[in-house]
Amino acid sequence: MTDILLQQVGVGEFNIQLDANDILADEGLETSVLLSLFTDRRLPSGEAPPDGTDDPRGWWGDIGDEDGVQMGSLLWLLWREKVLPSTASKARDYCAQALQWMIDDGIARAVTVDAERGGLYQLSIAIQIVRPDGDSLRYAYLWDGQRARLLRVTA
Repeated sequence: MTDILLQQVGVGEFNIQLDANDILADEGLETSVLLSLFTDRRLPSGEAPPDGTDDPRGWWGDIGDEDGVQMGSLLWLLWREKVLPSTASKARDYCAQALQWMIDDGIARAVTVDAERGGLYQLSIAIQIVRPDGDSLRYAYLWDGQRARLLRVTA
C-alpha cells in the first residue's frame, strides 16, 4: 500500500513531503496510521458532542459514503477530559476502532493498541501492526489534546 508521505514538522503539524516537484510516497503505514488516528471521526447519530455544541465533526470525505465507512478516530472527544485511567482506556478503544479497517481490508493480520498516562496532561499511545506476512510495525505517539507527536517507528 502506498500513501503520500507526511512528515511531522511540529506538534500536531504535518506536511506532505516533496522532492523537487514530486510528491514522495510512504511505502509503510505511517501516513495511514496518522490519518486514522488524528482526523476526527463523526459522532454516531444522536450523540451530543461533549463541548456543548451541535457539531458532530467528521471528515468531509465520509459524506455520502454508501458503505458507511468512516475515517478518523473519536480521540477528539477526550481533549477536555482529565487524564485518568478511564481516559487512557477510552483512548485505547478509540484507536483500536480507528485502525480496525486495516484488519478488515487485509492490510494487517492484527492491530494491538496500548494507552497509558504519559504525564499530567498526556497519553502515551503504543501501536503494533502485524502485517499478513508476519512483519510487525510499531508506532509510539505522545498525544496531548488534538496534538500528536510521533515518538518512534520501528519495524
